[in-house]
Amino acid sequence: MHKKVLIISHSGDLHADLVEAILAERGHAPFRIDLDAFPRDYQLCQRLLDGQARSRLRRLPDGDWLDLRAVGAVWLRKAADYAYASANLTPQERAYAQLETEQAIFSVLYTLDCYWLSHPLALRGAQWKGEQLERAARMGFRVPATVISNVADDVRAFRSAVGGPIIFKSMSTPSLAAETVDAAERISGGIGTTIVDDAMLENLDAVGELSCQFQEYIAKQYELRITVIGKQLFAACLYSQDDARTAIDSRDMSAPIRYEAAALPEEIRQRCLDFVHSYGLEYGALDLIVTPQGEYVFLENNPVGQFLYVQQLVPALPMLECVADTLIEGALCHSQT
Repeated sequence: MHKKVLIISHSGDLHADLVEAILAERGHAPFRIDLDAFPRDYQLCQRLLDGQARSRLRRLPDGDWLDLRAVGAVWLRKAADYAYASANLTPQERAYAQLETEQAIFSVLYTLDCYWLSHPLALRGAQWKGEQLERAARMGFRVPATVISNVADDVRAFRSAVGGPIIFKSMSTPSLAAETVDAAERISGGIGTTIVDDAMLENLDAVGELSCQFQEYIAKQYELRITVIGKQLFAACLYSQDDARTAIDSRDMSAPIRYEAAALPEEIRQRCLDFVHSYGLEYGALDLIVTPQGEYVFLENNPVGQFLYVQQLVPALPMLECVADTLIEGALCHSQT
């Protein structure tokens, strides 16, 4: 009997919905944990007795118990806020509940000897944008000249050294964390990659509040979204320069720019694979640009980045199917050990 695939995400994740359906069609119906319903809609037990360990999990009200020793592959997709049976927890009770929930679920997950797409420790180590840039440069990528600082004079000196326009780019989220606060408390819906104009330069002292990332602006011929899934790589070309709305930041999905499958030079292809795998990751969504002179420039890697929108725009890139196949292969390999 083959081992089980475990999917960990949230109830609104269409990526997980579609991969779950593919797995079921192929006879590998997964067990899914929706973190926005956990632990409210689940029961979990981890037991150590006489030196023997056993963990099990089921979904309420009448789901079958899953012995976690039967898990052969885990897709750790997306995080979400936990949910509790009591709707009126005080702030301290909720804070404590979140800490205890984290302890409970990861105490179990970290014991799993299986294939991970990707392991939480690898995800944690791979998310830091400044470190990514240094690693990419060591591995032979061209990277943008960058400064991350809360010293205004450092930013001014950086702009002078670059000798041309620079951009501001959030390191964590372009939404400026707007989704984490109530609508009435939001002061901004976010800011995408932005060329630093004279008005911003006059207000650079504001960086004294927290470190900000600034980079040289590099002219683009087009952009690349490169998705690594296990040993497979899928590259899509984004013609971001076809529309003014995406010329600086291609994330404006209201602009109907062209997306096409792209073939990479073998050296760049292998470097992308090596970069993702250097963290112990089995998944990565890399953003690169190609200059008018044909030079490839590394921007960043998103360890749990979105890929469904790319497949919807470029159906020739079967990434949903590849995720399902990779999880099945991983589970089968651990069925034989």
